[in-house]
Amino acid sequence: MTVVEIADGVRPGGQAVDLRGAGRTVLDRMGLLDRARALSLQQEGIAEVDSTGRHLSEMRVSDFGGEGIISEIEILRGDLAELLVADSKDHGAEYRFGTRISGLSPAGDQVQVELSDGSTCLVDLVVGADGPHSATRKLVFGPEEQFVRPLGGYMAWFTAPEGESLDGWYAMYNHPGGLVASQRPGREDGTAKASLSFASAPLAFDRHDPDEQRALLRTRFAGAGWRTPELLAAADAADDFYLDALVQVHMAEWSRNRVTLIGDAAYCPSPLTGLGTSLALVGAYILAGEVTSQPDLQVALQRYDELARPYVTTAQELPPGGMRSFAPNSRLAIWLRIATTRLMVSRPLRPLARRMFFSKAEAVTLPDYT
Repeated sequence: MTVVEIADGVRPGGQAVDLRGAGRTVLDRMGLLDRARALSLQQEGIAEVDSTGRHLSEMRVSDFGGEGIISEIEILRGDLAELLVADSKDHGAEYRFGTRISGLSPAGDQVQVELSDGSTCLVDLVVGADGPHSATRKLVFGPEEQFVRPLGGYMAWFTAPEGESLDGWYAMYNHPGGLVASQRPGREDGTAKASLSFASAPLAFDRHDPDEQRALLRTRFAGAGWRTPELLAAADAADDFYLDALVQVHMAEWSRNRVTLIGDAAYCPSPLTGLGTSLALVGAYILAGEVTSQPDLQVALQRYDELARPYVTTAQELPPGGMRSFAPNSRLAIWLRIATTRLMVSRPLRPLARRMFFSKAEAVTLPDYT
């Protein structure tokens, strides 16, 4: 197996991602769960805060058996990537960093792959795992606009100084006008993983110009309160700053001939669901299992679709209210959001809330390919 990656190496750091439900089961079957636990962040839960930082609601990690908004295992994206890369290298995978696919063409029962370094290779199967803006998908299936659905907002991620201690809490602040700011503890002392999000109709800006994006945030969050001035300054200084639209990817088919897609390239659920990592792990597990157990590749790709699609459909269901709930526009809507969280974590309603909102991560029966 050869992995082609446009970055110069495994990208370090990044935001925290959830390991929950079936995704956690996949890591367990790979023999990596204990190592993932050792790398996980120590967090108390999520707290909605006011402009002074006072907690208005709290949802602890333990409230929903480790399957709530903050899961039992939260790991930095870079740490998870390093874990998976090291394990795959141990099993014979070759990595070609600083390279991307620039062309694909059928070649009998193989695919000819043209790479950005000018080389070509013949392969049995191409797997595109290059995110919601997938270049692989564009080459084989068509323009991004056919498959990407905007959800009505944007989110920026970056590393920031923690400032006043968060005491292990993921602090989330809502401001009228559909603005959301958050900080959560990082793994290094004195740093936090931050985000600034805002509700908006689709905007026209250069996705590859971070300075333009930072200026957009400064305009949107001017006078928003809480820690937003410090977070805007941190966004200006961060070398891991990233902003993108909140979107989902919907496709009628994930495979065409000898090219297939997994993860966000095929079925991005958006950060609003908290299931992007689980979907990527489960999709890759089923695809690998079917390809290695089925003698006919087309049958294997069809089975991948049949087995994974029900889980994808469930995982892409947005929380009630979608973007309007995540980024309320008015003070009344913010208050209703906080009141709803308080009700969800109350002991009488906690079992019902778990069934309604936090059981999707487990909604698949994984085949045993051993």
